Amino acid sequence: MRTADKHRKIIQAAIHVFAKKGFFNARISDIAKAAKVADGTIYLYFNNKYDILISLFEEEIGNLIEQVTGALQTITDPRKKLEIFALHHLGLVEENRELAEVLQVEIRQSNIFQNGYRNQKFAEYLDIIFAIIQEGQEQGLFRTDVNLNLMKRIYFGALDESSRLWIQSAEHDMSIAETALQICDLFLSGITRRA
Repeated sequence: MRTADKHRKIIQAAIHVFAKKGFFNARISDIAKAAKVADGTIYLYFNNKYDILISLFEEEIGNLIEQVTGALQTITDPRKKLEIFALHHLGLVEENRELAEVLQVEIRQSNIFQNGYRNQKFAEYLDIIFAIIQEGQEQGLFRTDVNLNLMKRIYFGALDESSRLWIQSAEHDMSIAETALQICDLFLSGITRRA
């Protein structure tokens, strides 16, 4: 098996194991078993369990960036772009629940992510929102008296919290798509310029 394939296989196994057992209860041997590799093979690619979690986070955020930027490529209306971003972000819960669970729950509980770890890919992901709002301002659609950094965090925060609630609760009064569209609509109500 090629090195890249084995690395990916270990990451996929880690997603499954972390979602099933939780990051703190998971062992390297559990990941190796799920990936169908020897325990020692894991250490050829990763230093430890935390290294796997960080790699998983960076790679999957990178994949999200590719998907979202690809979907936005031909769209010119910033309002529609915000809608597409919301649908992609929340859509992860339906498309890959285990990955969404690891990104939403397990990573938040890891002390590496709580103690100053700065991920460039995550900043790049948030900056997609920043660029969309800035584009809307330049087109005269969005208010210019709002702080772009604050706005990107507000928008992401609403989507992120909704993702977490979807993962942790079995009952929902709206679909994922309805949730995404309602968040987008409420956000747009706040930043759209008044005539």
